[in-house]
Amino acid sequence: MLDGPYKAGQHARTLQHRRGYDKAAAWLHRAWDGAQQYIHTADPLTTRQDFHAALAAFRSRIECTPWKGLTGKTDLRNLIARIDICAQAGSWDHTISERDLAERMGCSRTTAHNSNQRLLDAKLLRQLDNGSPTEGARWMLISRLPSTTSHHWSTPKGPEAGGAMSGPAVRQTDTDANLDSRTASRLMRLDAFAHHGLGGSGLVLLASLAEQDGQSVTELQTSASISRSTAYRQLSKLKNLGLVRHEGELYHLSPTALEGTGAQTQHCTDPVASWTDTAERLGTSGAAERRRRHHEAQRTHWRLEQVRLAERRRAAQQSPLPHPAVALPQYVRADGCAVDPATGEMIPGLHIALDGRWIWAEPEA
Repeated sequence: MLDGPYKAGQHARTLQHRRGYDKAAAWLHRAWDGAQQYIHTADPLTTRQDFHAALAAFRSRIECTPWKGLTGKTDLRNLIARIDICAQAGSWDHTISERDLAERMGCSRTTAHNSNQRLLDAKLLRQLDNGSPTEGARWMLISRLPSTTSHHWSTPKGPEAGGAMSGPAVRQTDTDANLDSRTASRLMRLDAFAHHGLGGSGLVLLASLAEQDGQSVTELQTSASISRSTAYRQLSKLKNLGLVRHEGELYHLSPTALEGTGAQTQHCTDPVASWTDTAERLGTSGAAERRRRHHEAQRTHWRLEQVRLAERRRAAQQSPLPHPAVALPQYVRADGCAVDPATGEMIPGLHIALDGRWIWAEPEA
């Protein structure tokens, strides 16, 4: 690590340069001991079946973890999208660009980028490289959740004192959260669940009812990790669309609600016919297509810019510009003297060196 040009030993070599060999060697020993301890405590994955079992366990923990606040719902979308990618790749390592991730999540690229940063800070995600001109960045999903299930890093104000979710009375361990992540994965990219439509809170409400139908408002607060006012507001939207029916204190999904088709109830006489119809009524129709076109335009612009820069580099290599100090032919007379091209007069004291560059004669003492 200290002698070879290996990327893994970069920090150790920097430490050796700044503080000496002994400090760098001690750091490497500590890192090695920590890695051995982690390997001994981690469950070994020897086959593809072991990986899928570990991924299913991680998905279950994600579904039972409260993701509070708007940023919490965004981080949940991020993890669900990455779980699906890892399931296809058969490994915790996966490759995806921020634009592709944003389209899977049903949000903007900036929102996906900010979510990535929160997951990196929370040690749920690790970036392995920055990608290449033709491929996205390579990531590793960390399968261990923090010891506490209340994610203060995903709340609106974070760990800031006096924040909206701060204080020991608010951040309590809650193990009753429960939702169907596969339903959320299938629905979250649709226009109906864009920011100004049903949004993340409407998504988790449907995912919670898909996991356990027939819940009261108090139960939905816990299972979907939303506030009481948000629960009433979203349930009112879903009832008016015919996707949810209210019987006594319990709320139930309509028979074909997860397909986007509502049913007539006492609260809805004109139910929606599809998720497209839902998006049109909520004013978010076409959001995913506009986002996709915007991303495609950015990709096209980037490709054209790379072609333009490549042509400039190629032209520079074929006909390199002369050095500014090299004498051009129009400034040199046949006998080697320097002349002014405008007047044709010789410039006294200016000569041409053997390498073709200008040189001034040294003044006589």
